[in-house]
Amino acid sequence: MKVLIVDDEKLLVKGIKFNLENDGYAVDAAYDGDEALKLVRENSYDVIILDLMLPKIDGLTVCRKIREFSNVPVVMLTAKSEDNDKLIGFEYGADDYLTKPFNVMELKARIRAILRRISVSPGKNDDREVMEVGHIKICPAQRSVHCGGTPVELTAKEFDLLVMLVRNPGRVFDRENLLNLVWGYEYPGDIRTVDVHVRRLREKIEKKPNRPEYILTKWGVGYYFKN
Repeated sequence: MKVLIVDDEKLLVKGIKFNLENDGYAVDAAYDGDEALKLVRENSYDVIILDLMLPKIDGLTVCRKIREFSNVPVVMLTAKSEDNDKLIGFEYGADDYLTKPFNVMELKARIRAILRRISVSPGKNDDREVMEVGHIKICPAQRSVHCGGTPVELTAKEFDLLVMLVRNPGRVFDRENLLNLVWGYEYPGDIRTVDVHVRRLREKIEKKPNRPEYILTKWGVGYYFKN
């Protein structure tokens, strides 16, 4: 597995790189936004660890630009702890979030959790299936989504959330349940994270996001997929 670390704190990068390489990861490093975008365009990564505050191009802009051509999972790092900063990171396409200072063991656990969720298990029938609902076509094995024949780029969490809803048509999930099922029981995030991802999903797969056909809201309860 190949990881890119993007942070201008060279000692922090050195420590993370050392720990990940000891676990068998191949690790590249970038120290500013320009260098990060260049590496992402030239290489294939399984996870990107991206600091929010970067020289030249800030982390949010880097994340947004990456999302224009790649759905590689992004773990955002920041010294800020306000909920709004986390939500902005998710708005720009981040998949997970860690606030500095953090324990490197927690970072490694987050990376393993992301890689488990995006790994393909060929022996499972539900991974080989192709799900088609209306103009939406989902291929879990390839982790691909097409709407009206056009490929749609989803982040890792957006894809997992969509598959969870589609495989359980009509079942209403409350926000806390979705947070636990998609992000994991250990995830310390705010339930508003779910709202952000649902809105982004609607913008990408619904013909009229403000009048959704598929991902519907059960007011006062949560969300469900209408088949």
